Amino acid sequence: MVRGLLARKVHTPGDIACTSKHGVTAQKLAADTGITFESDLPKLLAGADTVIVAFKPQSLAGSDPRLAELTAGKLVLSVLAGIKLARLAQIFPRARNLVRALPNLPAAIGAGITPWCSLALLAPADHATMEKLLGSLGQHLALGEEHMDTVTALVGSGPAFLFEFLAALRDGGGAAGLPRETALQLAIQTVLGSTKLLAQTGGEPEALRDKVVSPNGTTFAGLQVMAARQFRETVKETILAAARRSGELSQD
Repeated sequence: MVRGLLARKVHTPGDIACTSKHGVTAQKLAADTGITFESDLPKLLAGADTVIVAFKPQSLAGSDPRLAELTAGKLVLSVLAGIKLARLAQIFPRARNLVRALPNLPAAIGAGITPWCSLALLAPADHATMEKLLGSLGQHLALGEEHMDTVTALVGSGPAFLFEFLAALRDGGGAAGLPRETALQLAIQTVLGSTKLLAQTGGEPEALRDKVVSPNGTTFAGLQVMAARQFRETVKETILAAARRSGELSQD
C-alpha cells in the first residue's frame, strides 16, 4: 500500500509514518521507502488524520489499549482479514469512521481489486481519501459487509487459485513435450491476454470461449475433459470452501 501511494504520487514519503510491535518490520519499510519510522505511538498518531491498521488479525486482541483514545476523531482503515466492523468499533470506539478493506496480492503492482465497506456513510472528504488510498492499489469496489466473506474467497484467495491453474497449464504443456520454462511463459501470456480481452470487450466469458471453439476441434476436445471432470463444480466448491472458512475466522 505504501509503495502504491508513493508510486502514484498520492502522497510523498514525508506524509506517511509507520510503526510495528517490535519495530523491525516498520524500520525495514521506512528504510526501503523513505517514510518515517516512529516507535512512540502517541507521537506517530498525533498529527495523523487517517490510520491504516495492517498488522496480523490475531494480534488485534493484544493491540495497544491506547489506540482507543489515540484514534479519536480519525478515519481508521483496517485491512485485517476476517475482522468485522463491529469488532473494530470495540478497539477504535472514538474513530470518526471505520473502513474495512480487502486488498489482494496484485495490489502490490497496482493491479489489484479491493472490496471495502464502512461502518457509517463516509463524509465526502473521507470518501475521497479512500478513493485515493485504495485507488493506489488498483480498482476498488464498495460492498455491504455481508459480502466480505465471499470476496475474501474470490478476491483474496482467488489469485492463489489462478496461480494453481497456471501451474496446471504449465504442467500440461510440459506433459505434451514443451520445456517447462516455455510452457510457463506461454501459459502466463495466454491467461494475461485472455483476461485483458475479456476486460476490454465486456460481456460473459462464455461468449469469448465460444469464439475459440470449433466443432470437434482441439478446444472442444479439451472442454469435454473439463466437463467430465466437473471443472466448474470443482472451482465453485473451492470458492464456497474458502468463503466458509472466512466466515469461521470472522467469528474467532
